[in-house]
Amino acid sequence: MGPAADCVVHVTVIAMWAHPRAVSTAFLRMMIERGDVTVVHEPLVLLTDHGEVALPALAAGGGADGATTTVRDPGALLDHLAALGEEGPVFFKDTLEYSYRHLFDHPEQIAGFVHTFIVRDPARAIASHHAVKPEMACREAGYEHQWALFELARRATGVDPVVVSAERLLAEPAAVVAAYCAQVGLPHRPEALSWKPGERAEWEQNRRWHLDAIASSSFRLPDREYTVTVENDARLRSYYEHHLPYYERLVAHAL
Repeated sequence: MGPAADCVVHVTVIAMWAHPRAVSTAFLRMMIERGDVTVVHEPLVLLTDHGEVALPALAAGGGADGATTTVRDPGALLDHLAALGEEGPVFFKDTLEYSYRHLFDHPEQIAGFVHTFIVRDPARAIASHHAVKPEMACREAGYEHQWALFELARRATGVDPVVVSAERLLAEPAAVVAAYCAQVGLPHRPEALSWKPGERAEWEQNRRWHLDAIASSSFRLPDREYTVTVENDARLRSYYEHHLPYYERLVAHAL
């Protein structure tokens, strides 16, 4: 399903925009396993939560492997990602519990990126989110923010962003990843569909959100059941009903 290596288009920066609990960290782990892409984990989330974020240093600036550059504002962050993309393909993923006003005020900074989204059934994602953060607010479920950014990315780039259904990814990982690679211009690397479980330095600051990814070794259908769900909790049900229309709009575009 993917293009031949000599037909792959030039890519610079690929963004994956996720709501929390969308299986996006496992997707990022698969991208790390490829070994041919610079991978950046949730730079906007980390910047928002901690006031600064360490990004891979530019080779052109003398940065060695593993060297980092610290940025403290979203404009500098996006400029640095674009500069990294000039040195080779970059993949970053972020979650949209926040709306990131800077993106809407400066769409020109993301007009050159390849935008992709991943969505998961909100009933399961919201229950999973609540299990990690019981005090979650409705907006933090993220689907409304995702849809607004989908429309912004479409306006900024002139093309419909790629959307991945987490359910289909978990059921048919080889087919979905091959289709994704074909859409974003990367060669498909089936060997990256499995990896060794374990900690990653980039997950340390917000580790509690990444325990499933730490334990994972591939894309697998979840078997966990949650005590509090949209079926038995009125607050979570209201969150589900608010975000469901945005999910439905997004998943209609899925690979």
